[in-house]
Amino acid sequence: MPIPTLVTFALYILAMVFIGAKFFKGTGELSDYILGGRKLSSPVAALSAGASDMSGWLLLGLPGALYAGGWVNIYMAVGLTIGAYLNWQFVAPRLRAQSQAQGDALTIPDFFENHFADKSRLIRSSSAAIILAFYGIYTASGLVSGAILFEESFGLSYHMALLIGAAVIVSYTFLGGFNAVSWTDFFQGLLMLFALIATPVFLLSHIDLRQIVTFSSDKTQATGWITVASLLAWGLGYFGQPHILVRFMSLRDLKRMPVARNIAMSWMVLSLCGAICTGLFGRIYFADAPLEQPEKVFIALTQILFNPWMAGLLLAAILAAVMSTVDSQLLVCASALTEDIYRAFLHKNASQKELIWLSRAAVIAVACLALVLAWNPKNRVLDLVAYAWAGFGAAFGPLMLFSLLDKRTTRAAALAGILSGAATVFIWRPLKGGIFDLYELAPAFIISSLIIFTFSRIQNKLRQNRS
Repeated sequence: MPIPTLVTFALYILAMVFIGAKFFKGTGELSDYILGGRKLSSPVAALSAGASDMSGWLLLGLPGALYAGGWVNIYMAVGLTIGAYLNWQFVAPRLRAQSQAQGDALTIPDFFENHFADKSRLIRSSSAAIILAFYGIYTASGLVSGAILFEESFGLSYHMALLIGAAVIVSYTFLGGFNAVSWTDFFQGLLMLFALIATPVFLLSHIDLRQIVTFSSDKTQATGWITVASLLAWGLGYFGQPHILVRFMSLRDLKRMPVARNIAMSWMVLSLCGAICTGLFGRIYFADAPLEQPEKVFIALTQILFNPWMAGLLLAAILAAVMSTVDSQLLVCASALTEDIYRAFLHKNASQKELIWLSRAAVIAVACLALVLAWNPKNRVLDLVAYAWAGFGAAFGPLMLFSLLDKRTTRAAALAGILSGAATVFIWRPLKGGIFDLYELAPAFIISSLIIFTFSRIQNKLRQNRS
């Protein structure tokens, strides 16, 4: 790697660690460490939500999917955009208001328990278990993305690259908690947007855009209803992603929610357009010498098109995408271990200092688990993300909507919805052929919703008959 690229890359990493160190002394209470004291401004909440949402798949997985499969993968971007908008429009303001009003909840399991007055604590414990299980997989996907970047850029072995990437991310998350994660995500979101606009713009002078029309008849296209429905179904996942939902809970002023929504959606639309164009334009650029690994199309283009200084900045954008999601996921897992398991079940009167340091220890523990899951270099980023995204979307998404929009939802229905959604993802995932080729999020979301609706109506009717 050229020295200018290396210097740019190293300076970026140091800047992120500096932000973590800056917020180290500002975490006096657990609320500060895992929710930032509910003091995020609209721009920071918006871009940190977007950056933590998109992860490495925005610069690796999505361009790779467009590069390998062509136009059909745009349906995924369409589904995500619709889902994100609905999440900001209907879930965000209600969750921000109710999470504070109902026991000042700090985590999603905490919110569910308070909302349903669940004295059995089964909703909290089940939710925490699902968070730990699926975030192990989700965090692993981010570490795989980081390892691909370090491996390709520095010529390191996959496993050495994996360890270095994990060490960088854990360092500032360990130090600064939620505020460090949110502010680094804010700057990383800006960098990701710049990279995804600059790359396709520079590519325009190197390709013949008329070749894009050939994708419509490309033999790799599979535009059956199951393929289209599966890609669109990604949008359902937004309602249940804890690392995105906590950004809504942390906003300083509920009245500024529309501003945050507009910023977040503008960033998302521009970023997705850039990722789509990078994949499609890259397919044209490398038509005569196809890449063996489609997910490296963005990396390959930056190294060819730009001078070393600019290449270093654009490569840092991939690390930004990885870090912005992994740090949030590590923090949510730490919150689940600390707030939803340790304090809820083991040590109710634990001091704030004890809880903060336990959260920091949990960050390291979860990172080690993710390293184990990511150790196989054959893992594909989008496959890992798809599994975890479906798990959270199906387990928490329907219940989040029913909790905020339907006062008739019962506690038993809530627990049944969580368990049925997660179980359906586990059962559906390995099945193949026919209807089972449908992305597991769609059937799992529907089954969970039907169970919540049915159980609630039956219970409410029984109560009415008794009275």
